[in-house]
Amino acid sequence: MILLFSACRRSQSELGKLAAKISGNKIFKEIEEETFAEKLSEMRGRQSNQFKNPKFLKAFYEKNEDAPVLLSKILADAQLDSVIAILGRSDVHGLNPELFRVAQLKTLYEQLKSKEKITTVDDAYAILTKLELSLANAITDYSHAMQFGALSPRKIYAQYYTKTTRPDEKSFEHALEVKDVKMFLDSVQPKDQQYVALQQALKKQRAASSEAGEEMERILVVNLERLRWKNKPSEEKYVWVNIPNFSLDVMEKGKSTLSMKVCVGEGRNMDYKDKLVEYDETGVKKDRPFNRETPQLNSVIHSVQVNPVWNIPESIASNEITKYAAADPYYLANNNIDVYLGTEKIEDPETIDWSTADAGKKYRFKQRPGEDNSLGKIKFLFNNQSSVYLHDTPNKQAFNQQVRAVSHGCVRVEKPLDLAKALFGSGNTFDGIKKAMEVGQPMAKDIALSNKVPVYLTYITCWLDATGKLQYRKDVYGLDIVLYTHLMKLK
Repeated sequence: MILLFSACRRSQSELGKLAAKISGNKIFKEIEEETFAEKLSEMRGRQSNQFKNPKFLKAFYEKNEDAPVLLSKILADAQLDSVIAILGRSDVHGLNPELFRVAQLKTLYEQLKSKEKITTVDDAYAILTKLELSLANAITDYSHAMQFGALSPRKIYAQYYTKTTRPDEKSFEHALEVKDVKMFLDSVQPKDQQYVALQQALKKQRAASSEAGEEMERILVVNLERLRWKNKPSEEKYVWVNIPNFSLDVMEKGKSTLSMKVCVGEGRNMDYKDKLVEYDETGVKKDRPFNRETPQLNSVIHSVQVNPVWNIPESIASNEITKYAAADPYYLANNNIDVYLGTEKIEDPETIDWSTADAGKKYRFKQRPGEDNSLGKIKFLFNNQSSVYLHDTPNKQAFNQQVRAVSHGCVRVEKPLDLAKALFGSGNTFDGIKKAMEVGQPMAKDIALSNKVPVYLTYITCWLDATGKLQYRKDVYGLDIVLYTHLMKLK
């Protein structure tokens, strides 16, 4: 009898005792560990489609034999009110609290404390298993949103090629295994200066409540999400291009050591009407960027070409070069453009009928080095799948424009020689580059950069500048609209 009594005592759930103490409902004392594990496993199976990471959740609880890992800690530390409150304040991050099922958690907590709602032991098992799984779902989702972003940029943008770390099973488990849940949720909230500044501005905008304030709120919300993405440079030195600011900075140890204007690719929101057909009231559709938009990417500048030959892309050849040549028989000669059929150079291209539909595909076009070469006198090379690069340009007037989304996708730099010096430093290599650019003589081969420099082509429409002032830029590519639409559709 003594052995049997001891076995019964061991099977009683510590969670049940905690729940009974909090609710004042003795029915929870009838909860047994083994039965709870069975009930939790059954509940996991029924609710699997409600979880963002059902595979991770299943693996975690199976590893822990379906024990109430979260509730045991949270109730023992009297943290349930605090945990729900933190999740409920997610709007300060520009996120809807219902993304973390806050209303559901509050309802379950109220039911836990209600003697009228919990009258049988089956009711007790049901409420505790639901609350355990709801907390697991909410806490891991919140942890991932704060540390990695609520969305994956790769999934929403068609032209996004920047290395971005996303949550995995390890980060999922860590959120559930921490000893102090409240302390963990506090710790994962971004606290850097940029993020806090945007949060404060968001709070003020919401208090203002105006049409202009609504537009500003959208800008702040999307840029808070961008700041949560794990795609920021970790290198001491890198080249940073911000597309909507039409700017380039060489960053060293967190500070800009060289800044200049750039021209980027044309976008689909050039008139800033903030209305994209793909993102209207009918709902989220596939991102369809304009074919000349500069992509978001990161790579490494490995070399430069001085006085480069421009191998004209087929799209430009078909849409522009052949049309100009058809209208003006001297266009190709006047612009130093050679024509090739296969590998053979055409000596008399003016005899070709350029009005034929396939002329741009049939022939290849190369522009020789010179003052009118579209790439200017230097091209900065980095590997990427979009075939874009940084380069000089003969069209210096474009840098005087306020909206400098005028290229075919590559980035034209205002001060190419200064950029070359920032990359190569003073010395014989730079002196050789400078001299070759001055005389206009093509160099026999690309000049390799011994210390390769990372480059980031980014899209930021709001940030805190060095003076402590928030800078806002217009959404020239409509990428704010794309991101905001997806954020508002999150469930």
